[in-house]
This record gives sequence, structure tokens and C-alpha cells, in this order.
Amino acid sequence: MNYKIFKIAGLAMAATLCFSSCTKNFEDINKNPYGSTDEELAADFALVPALLQQAQRSIYLYQPAPTFQLQQNLLSDIYSGYMMSPTPFGGNINNITYSFVDGWINTTFSTGYTNVMNPCYKVAGFTKGKVPDSYAMSLIVKVEAMHRTSDIFGPIIYSKYNTPSGDGSVEYDSQKDVYYTFFEELKTAIDILTPLADKTSTELFKKSDLVYGGNYKQWLQFANTLRLRLALRIVNVDAAKAKLEGEAALANPGGLLQTYKDNFTVDIGSTTHPLNTICGSWGDILMGAPIGTYLGGYNDPRLPLYFKKAVDPAVKDRYIGIRNGINIDGKARYADYSKLVDLPGKLQLVTAAEAWFLKAEAAIRGWAGAGNAQTNYETGIQTSFNQYSLGSASTYYNNATSLPAEYIDPKAMTAGQNDIKKGSQYLSTVTIKWEEGVTLDRKLERIITQKWIANFPEGQEAWSEFRRTGYPKLFPVVVNNSGGKVSTTDFVRRAPFPSNEYSTNGAAVAKAVSTLSEPKDVGGTHLWWDPKK
Repeated sequence: MNYKIFKIAGLAMAATLCFSSCTKNFEDINKNPYGSTDEELAADFALVPALLQQAQRSIYLYQPAPTFQLQQNLLSDIYSGYMMSPTPFGGNINNITYSFVDGWINTTFSTGYTNVMNPCYKVAGFTKGKVPDSYAMSLIVKVEAMHRTSDIFGPIIYSKYNTPSGDGSVEYDSQKDVYYTFFEELKTAIDILTPLADKTSTELFKKSDLVYGGNYKQWLQFANTLRLRLALRIVNVDAAKAKLEGEAALANPGGLLQTYKDNFTVDIGSTTHPLNTICGSWGDILMGAPIGTYLGGYNDPRLPLYFKKAVDPAVKDRYIGIRNGINIDGKARYADYSKLVDLPGKLQLVTAAEAWFLKAEAAIRGWAGAGNAQTNYETGIQTSFNQYSLGSASTYYNNATSLPAEYIDPKAMTAGQNDIKKGSQYLSTVTIKWEEGVTLDRKLERIITQKWIANFPEGQEAWSEFRRTGYPKLFPVVVNNSGGKVSTTDFVRRAPFPSNEYSTNGAAVAKAVSTLSEPKDVGGTHLWWDPKK
């Protein structure tokens, strides 16, 4: 295998910090919202920006690329239907064919803790009660990162982080409990930022911010959007709590992300995007078959902005991806199918288009403050078009005839084995144009499908939403090496905990597994927010 597993060293500098001083008499100073001057904050909290920048850059870890490959790319990016690898790692017995590689999963599990949870925990300790805006940022970034970890594994170590019990183990929170804590922390951050929305931030906050340049209002909008996202995530299992949190997000005067300029994208400067390395110089990731069928069938103008045409003689000058979990004998078979277009030095995590689609779903569920579903849906499409400078989207979103295309793989090892043809239950029949007089489920499929297209290439959120809703319709694996632990037709629902957790924190892991739905620590076990239908 041509990947490398990097051990992520802890933040050595941060780990040895000992802040011996705190701003004195801040109650008596009235020069800014925190009761202390920028100069005093800079002196006492000089390393807070470095810690918060580290956390932001590690939500979607951009460097080293091999770590990102294991954190997300060989898991969520593929399960989402966005991408597929032409490389038969481990003789084609790996995550992609539902035989989880323990070393890969250990990196998936540990990266969020080492690179986000740790620095955010430290920042919270330095700033809580002293520097409210930095404290709020630490909470928002922590929730954004760790809900992704929970959405992969289910229960996670969260409220007891860095608090071992008498036997040295560290307890997990059930997924329900951790989601409730996410909502509490987002509310705290939102309550801090709401009265600051129209104020100028301190230099400390600006130095910490790799997304919005210190704009309080945009951080508030992001927090509200994240709250609404997580509210809808739990709607199938805890409808009352979902509605409560969702309506609170919609009612906040700061609003949600509005335009593509509000997208939560982390600036990594001139550093190359990890997907450029994994797709370009390594050739380990290409277009997934599902997204090619949707974009191609819909004549979507974003297709050439996401992918390149294939150069393989069998499919030359066509946009064609690889079906997930198929039988692959060697990398050369599919190496010249469609590659990803090079991505800029921004890590896209949450878009304004997503915010509009979240509002559209809230509207079909009758949540207060959500507005009109069709308007939100069409605005979501238009906002995505604006992001790519594509002009008016009206012709596209009024298209009532185009359907996802068939998938025919001319290079399958067995003729026809990888094909998805008309009439298949895995080929969607949903068009683009909004229909009012249809079932809630049909409206939901339309919303989620367009949100999925707009959210590319963020595979973690796409995979989570597929599990929650069943949309967009994706293709099941052809080769299932799970030994019965994952159903081919039910798809993979989570990742199992790595062996390292069992060897170092076994009792706590066993208790965490007992909170799962089956409960079994396997890839076919449904998460709390993803109840079995």
C-alpha cells in the first residue's frame, strides 16, 4: 500500500504551557466587552490564537495528506458517493469493501482528539470567564469537529475528556448525551456572540480566526447553522428536542449563513489541498460513480468544476467515476477515469447553500421561522451557483424532466457486474424542479439530493445525511468483505472502535458499546440518531 500512517504528535508547546498570570481586575476595566485591553489580552493569552488556528486547520486535517487520507478520505468521502479509490489496498480487503483496517480507523478516531479537542480544551481553560469571544470560538470549533467523530463512531469521550476515573479509564458519553452537550455548548457560544454581532472584534480574536477575519456576526451565523444542522440530525429519534433546538437557531437575530461569502472555509494559504495530493500525484482517489450519474443526468454546470474528463481510451472525454466497493485487480484498471479538479487553499466545511437547504427541510417539517420550503430550496441552489460564478440557476431548478443517468462500467472485471440501469432501486427518479403536492419524503429526497451536490467535496457530512435520510440514493458495494457484519443493502452505518482503545481503555469502550442500538461494535450497527427502519 502506498499510503503512510503518520503518528500525530501532541501539541508539545501547548502541553507544556503554564499560564501563571491572568488579567487582573478585569471587572473594573470597561474599554471593551471583556473588561481588558487588547494589549493585556495579548500579553496573557499570546498562545490562544495558535491553539485555535491549530484546531480550525484540523477539523478537516489538511497536512500531512496521508493523515487526512485515513481521517476521512478512505472512509466518509467514499461512503458518501462522492469519490472512489482505484487502488486495491490490502488486496481489496479494506474499509471500502467493509473490512475495516484497524490502523486506518485508529487515525480516524484519534485525529480529532489530538488536533482539535486538545487545543480547544486548553483554550477553554485559559479563556472561560476571562475572554468570552475566544471561549465561544473554542466551543464552536470543538463541536464542529467532534460531532463529526461522533457521527462516525457514535459514543465518544467528551464531557469526561482529560478526566480519568480511579482506575485510569476515561468514560465515554452516549451519542444522545454528547449531542445534548453539543447543543448546550452551542447555546453558550451563541449567547456570548449575539450581543457582539455588530461590534468590532479584538485583535486576539482576529488573530485566532482563519475563516472570517474576526467577524463576530459570521461566527454567530455559523454557530446558528451548525445548531440547525445538528437539530435536524436527531429529528428521527428525538423530534421534540430537534424542534426545540432548530427553532432556537432559526429565531436567533444573527440568522444563518446567507451568501457564499459566509461559507465556513478554513484558509490554509498556499499549502496544497490534501485531495489534490491524494488524487493528483498519488492517484488514489477519483470520481465516485453516484455523483457522476446525478451531475451528468441533470446536465449540472458544476460537473466540470468538480471533475475532469476521463482519459482512458475506453471512456475518453467522458465524465465517469468508479462504483464503490467493486472487484479491482490493480490500480491501472481505473486510473484514468475522472479525476477531481484541483481545489484551492480553502477547506470547505459548511456552506451557505447548506444553510438554505437546512431551512427548506425545517420548513417542510413545519418549524417556526423556517419560511417557505420552495423559496429556501431554490435559494440554496442559486447560492451554490453563485459560489461557482454560474449566473442564474432558474433554468436548472425549473428542470422537471432530467433524471440521474444510468451507470455503465465498460471496464468491469465481469461484464455488467458494476452497471446500474434504469429501473434499478438504486437509481433515483427524483427531478430537480420543486413539487409542492407530493409527500414529505419526496420533498426530503429533492432537498437532500441538491444539498449533497452543493456540499461537494465534504464527504463526512454527506455520509451522515445519507444514513439519516437514505438520500441521495447511492449504489451498494459489489464486494462485501465484512463477514456478515455489514449488510450490503443497508450500507455501512458506522466505524468500529480501534483496537488501541480496547487495549488502553477497554472497560470504558465496553460500556460505550452497550449504549449502541444493537449493541455490537460493528460497521452495520445503527447510531442513536439513525434508528433502524
